[in-house]
Amino acid sequence: MLTIYGVYRSRASRNYWMAGELGLPFRSVPVVQARRVADPLAADAPLNTKSPGFLAINPMGLIPAIEDDGLVLTESLANNLYLARKHGGPLAPADIREEGQIGNWTMWAATEVEPHAVKIVLAHDNGIEETPEGRAEIAACARSLEKAFAVLETHLAERDYVVGDRFTVADLNLAEVFRYTMSQTDLFKRHPQVKAWLARCQSRPAFKAMMEERLKEPE
Repeated sequence: MLTIYGVYRSRASRNYWMAGELGLPFRSVPVVQARRVADPLAADAPLNTKSPGFLAINPMGLIPAIEDDGLVLTESLANNLYLARKHGGPLAPADIREEGQIGNWTMWAATEVEPHAVKIVLAHDNGIEETPEGRAEIAACARSLEKAFAVLETHLAERDYVVGDRFTVADLNLAEVFRYTMSQTDLFKRHPQVKAWLARCQSRPAFKAMMEERLKEPE
């Protein structure tokens, strides 16, 4: 059985959503970020990213990780590519061409979008979004994201989804990265195709089920 290590309020959300889309049974092992724990190495500390038990799974001390039939993978987006490839169906690439496209879009999101998007999320998480420094950081990230939004806007002008004119793992991976930018409403106003695409992705039952579980967890 598939095991997913990580809380829903983390990048593990991507893997929980993917498991839901595929209808996979899975075991959830909640692993919290060490920064959320007063003393992550205390004997009574919850399982966290500094716990020896988790470091045995992922020595990098990052969530999520998945374990599937003895195979351990530790990169959230790659985890989803693996699950799609293994289980097939409409979320998986239909041929080698689509496999290349799905991988390309996934790596694009990881390198061109996520680094800036994460800084925006962290500014809000750290409560500095209304400080001069926080506003400057968010504005710089939004400027850096403009080109990526424009690229995806153009790509979606004549299609509803990123690859193969159907919802695939590429859409799921990108949607979870772009979710980090949702506070930037002006970016979405300037790119209505991206806004409509993200809404389509987030209207799916498996996404809603994942978010229900996410909202049950403490912030």
